[in-house]
Amino acid sequence: MRTHREVSAERFLSRYDYSFPKKLIAQTPAVPRENARLLVYPVRNRTAEGAATTVSGRPVSSGVYRRSSDKVAFGTFSNIARYLPPRAVLIFNRTKVIPARLTLKKETGGKAHVLFLGIEENTWKCLSDRKLTVGSRLSLGKSMYVMVRRQRDKYYFLKPSFPIQRTLKILERFGKTPLPPYIKHSPLSESKLREKYQTVFAKIAGSVAAPTASLHFSKTLLQKLRQAEVAVRFVTLHVNLGTFAPLTDEQLKRGALHSELCEIDAPTAAFLNKARKEKRPIIAVGTTVVRTLESSCDAKGHMRPFHGATDLFIREGYRFRFVDGIITNFHVPRSSLLMLVSAFVGREKTLELYRLAVKKRFRLFSFGDGMLLL
Repeated sequence: MRTHREVSAERFLSRYDYSFPKKLIAQTPAVPRENARLLVYPVRNRTAEGAATTVSGRPVSSGVYRRSSDKVAFGTFSNIARYLPPRAVLIFNRTKVIPARLTLKKETGGKAHVLFLGIEENTWKCLSDRKLTVGSRLSLGKSMYVMVRRQRDKYYFLKPSFPIQRTLKILERFGKTPLPPYIKHSPLSESKLREKYQTVFAKIAGSVAAPTASLHFSKTLLQKLRQAEVAVRFVTLHVNLGTFAPLTDEQLKRGALHSELCEIDAPTAAFLNKARKEKRPIIAVGTTVVRTLESSCDAKGHMRPFHGATDLFIREGYRFRFVDGIITNFHVPRSSLLMLVSAFVGREKTLELYRLAVKKRFRLFSFGDGMLLL
């Protein structure tokens, strides 16, 4: 028999459920990147002064615009500039995906598939597709191995036989791209996946999943945006379990996700504060950027340099302090990402837009199409 808490959690999660044909789950990205389709909500109306106006109700951070229509437009990322407010500022996540999936050989001869999540106390923190015995040895190559030091909940902590500082090089050599489990039939080779499941501006290694909204932007498109007087800036959030794992009862109770490391440097923080004073619309490219920006500003919306962990869980009732718009992909049902979008435009409107996207045969999830929400 389920407990009262489990029933309450199920009832809550069911409010963020929706149906879709499985064939809409994209197995490969659009080619070129900017050919991905774009749903825009709402379509902006321009005042005589050229300022954008958009639907009342949601408190906006800078007062740049309010929604005044409920119209939806359809385009592609290649023409996203025509839908952006004047003098918009786009913020991207420059994290770099690491090849975090490894196949290890057990002493019994069997194999274990593990997902590297980070380094903790000089060991690898990993998930495994099967039970591992503490004290056992798992081979990585002819002369390299890891020892299972301990287990905590569902996590295993593996001690490498080589210096821990070599971790990234070892992953580059032996690892595979950590595609999400719903991408089951991608025809792309590992070399192609390392290119396609990576942003064109990826710089700082540390993510086990891509900031997928940014995958739609090519170097050519970024140049076109700059020519259109759209400012482009970068922050970092290393995508880990908190972004894509199924929500737990404990997270719903505490109102916090798994911690993920993020950073905003001093020049970027200063630029964003200046942009906000000038009432320039701040558009976060991806939910990871939303969480980074909202975690790094104070209650009055003043951005500060930040380097640390965030477990911010944005859901209904959250009051946005800095973000004016979001560019994001379509997210899996019942996820924290879908809840974040719902906090921005409203749950019922979000599900309505998702139903419309499904009707229009938009491609879903990591390699799929996206939305511009204002």
